Amino acid sequence: MTDTTLISVPNVSEGEDAATLAAVGDAFASAGAARLLAAPHSDPDHGRAVFTLAAPPGALAPALLAGAREAVERIDLDSHQGAHPHVGAIDVVPVVFLDDARRGAAFVEALVVADMLGAELDLPVFLYGELGGGRTRAELRRGGLTTLATRIASGELTPDFGPRRTHPTAGAVLVAARPPLVAFNVELAPPATLDDALRIAALIREGGEEGLPGLRAIGLELPHRAGIAQVSMNVEDHRRTLLVDVVTGIARHARIGEAELVGLAPRAAFDGFPDDIPCRNRATLEDALAASPPA
Repeated sequence: MTDTTLISVPNVSEGEDAATLAAVGDAFASAGAARLLAAPHSDPDHGRAVFTLAAPPGALAPALLAGAREAVERIDLDSHQGAHPHVGAIDVVPVVFLDDARRGAAFVEALVVADMLGAELDLPVFLYGELGGGRTRAELRRGGLTTLATRIASGELTPDFGPRRTHPTAGAVLVAARPPLVAFNVELAPPATLDDALRIAALIREGGEEGLPGLRAIGLELPHRAGIAQVSMNVEDHRRTLLVDVVTGIARHARIGEAELVGLAPRAAFDGFPDDIPCRNRATLEDALAASPPA
């Protein structure tokens, strides 16, 4: 039988409130055939949590709507704290296809959930990636939520679904259909500083002097980890840029303390990864899917 499973990796703008994250996770998992593949990855410094769901086409969108509804009810961006760029309480909702055979189904599911989020939760929805004509998350987040609201009001940007204004407490939401990406953080060993992390991120991201294909990177400081500097990244095509390429690029400029995987990654992303660099939360999509087969 052909596997039609789709994945989604919704990100919510809350990284510390355990009760809120548990309620959102329960809501994602409460809708029919959807299942959580891993515990949410949360981070108080980023002010963010990442969930990973799997479901067949037609079942994923209602699960995403249920979890998004809980996030909108519980998360008020006026009191949000965290360094990760964001514009929404339920900030991004990507629908992920694991192979080209599922690409069309993922595009349909993403459009369905975008319509639901706009119509039922009163959120302005912006498509990004291929569905958004190549528009990126960074373009939409530029300047943060206040700037996004101004750009909507001026007519510079028009939501693809939902109202032509931001939600008073939950902002907006970004939706896409895409292949897997790898969210990956590298903490620099002391005495590296935030300036070092910013400089390294600028060098190794795509378009930088030492740019790696499909790598998005920013530099952050982690107050909850005694001011450790971090390079926080998305590897948008793990077949072109392996995680070993990322840590090798960083190690040219600073000692690496520890790496961290956010969510799940395809097994192949870790090909050749050095044994001497510890990596927290290292887990693969393949193993998670095998451990949680459809009912």
